[in-house]
Amino acid sequence: MSETTVKRTLTGTVTSDKMDKTITVLVERKVKHPLLGKIIRVSKKYHAHDENNECHTGDVVTIEECRPLAKTKAWRVAKAA
Repeated sequence: MSETTVKRTLTGTVTSDKMDKTITVLVERKVKHPLLGKIIRVSKKYHAHDENNECHTGDVVTIEECRPLAKTKAWRVAKAA
């Protein structure tokens, strides 16, 4: 009954560390525009759980998906690079 699922991971930059045990991570990815064919940057912000408050603004971190920890927080810091 032990099902192991592969957790999604994303890499991004910390934009805010003002909350307690929570950081905001900006993840940018490059996508080809469907009509124009031009490569554009698409960005999205995620709230991630930082248990020891060790990440600071400007750090590059890897976050992984987890169970919902709050209303908008379902990611946790996997590695602070």
